[in-house]
Amino acid sequence: MQIDRRLISHFDWPLLFFSLLFVAVGVTTIYSANYDMAAGHAGPLPMRQVTWLGLGLIAMFTALSFDYHYIDRLAYPFYASMLLLLVLVLVIGHSGGGSQRWINLGFFRLQPSEPAKLAVVLVMAKYFQSDEPARGYVLRDLWVPFVLVAPLIILTLVQPDLGTAIILGIVFISMILMSGLRLRSFGYLVGAGLAFLPVAWHFLKQYQRNRILTFLDPDRDPLGAGYHVIQSQIAIGSGRLFGKGYLHGTQNRLDFLPAQHTDFIFAVFSEEWGFVGCAILLVLYFIMIAYCLRQVQRAKDRFGALLTFGMIAIVFWHVVINVAMVAGVMPVVGVPLPMVSYGGSSLATMMFALGVIMNVSMRRYVF
Repeated sequence: MQIDRRLISHFDWPLLFFSLLFVAVGVTTIYSANYDMAAGHAGPLPMRQVTWLGLGLIAMFTALSFDYHYIDRLAYPFYASMLLLLVLVLVIGHSGGGSQRWINLGFFRLQPSEPAKLAVVLVMAKYFQSDEPARGYVLRDLWVPFVLVAPLIILTLVQPDLGTAIILGIVFISMILMSGLRLRSFGYLVGAGLAFLPVAWHFLKQYQRNRILTFLDPDRDPLGAGYHVIQSQIAIGSGRLFGKGYLHGTQNRLDFLPAQHTDFIFAVFSEEWGFVGCAILLVLYFIMIAYCLRQVQRAKDRFGALLTFGMIAIVFWHVVINVAMVAGVMPVVGVPLPMVSYGGSSLATMMFALGVIMNVSMRRYVF
């Protein structure tokens, strides 16, 4: 098979650079989060994340290796496979931390709810790829997308995984807004979502309800449900302007921070690098997201634009929710920081998403 030279000459180096940069920040912060001063090492997790980087690069280059228009054919089969895996995880899944979210493959524990985010984008891009109606979509046009996405959200809530369910729902809403939903219909949709909240409440475990109640009243349970957020806020505040320095974060060293290498890794980074370091990290995320939104405008067709927008929406909402959660601006819902938090399924999903964006970007020059 002959490779079009235009694809090589227009390879999207900036996105590859950003992805490797964020993974590098993640590996060094994971090392710090797990560093044992007495033992003089950080255990196996940093090297495992480097291994997951290899998996992520395979996912990325797989996503950009074929013409993205073939995704149109793969969207529904991929969606069906994710639906099957989410059902299987409830039957034979591995439990941990009060949730049943993983399927043990021996060498790797797959979290199906992570690639399920990709399935939402793929099926929405396929469904909305034809030109929107002259006056935009109305709610009755959304029953098919809703029927497709609702099972993914419900099966994720049942695990329970509130954070991922929120991501699935908010990416779905982002996609239909991008597709051309009428403003009035969007208002109706928001109203329906608010009306559904009492129903969603019954899907939550008691500890998740306590987290939400603690967010509404931070002093409700400072040594229980509120402990995570309080310690996270202390870590962020103690970093001040320039931070305490690499490997010198006291909240982390003294084991006050929970889930310090996964959901709360931003608190570890904040304590060590301070306000300036956090600002630089968030500006880098902003630059990458703005760059990808530029690729939405440059895509040569509506399908490519929808794919690009949906994939970067996944990254954007992860950044927003994780930082807001760690800072105590919203309840703790268990959302990782893209390409920085530890986790193979999450890293591979994010890099596959960026690979799809690179695919669309590269092929705008090919006719």
